[in-house]
Amino acid sequence: MKNDDLQQYIDQRMADPHFKSAWDESRLEYMVARQLIQLRREQGLTQNQLAHKLHTQQSEISRIEAGDQNISLGKLEKLVTALGARVSIIIEPSAANRP
Repeated sequence: MKNDDLQQYIDQRMADPHFKSAWDESRLEYMVARQLIQLRREQGLTQNQLAHKLHTQQSEISRIEAGDQNISLGKLEKLVTALGARVSIIIEPSAANRP
């Protein structure tokens, strides 16, 4: 499924309150997983090749990319570094809490 098709599907499903609630809970994990997949592909690496660089198993990379495994910030940093990138996290007050 292409990203545009997936986004359209998600947009349609957001009308369902149960889907919206589940999406809101997993949105960050999904966004991180999509970026990891994009970085890996841009580097021309397979999951197996990335796993080898990190001294882990391909199945772990697969679970991370599928969003089936929560990872620590430290592990995320190692993964991203192996992909030639860096982690940047910004925490901002919500619009309702801004002066």
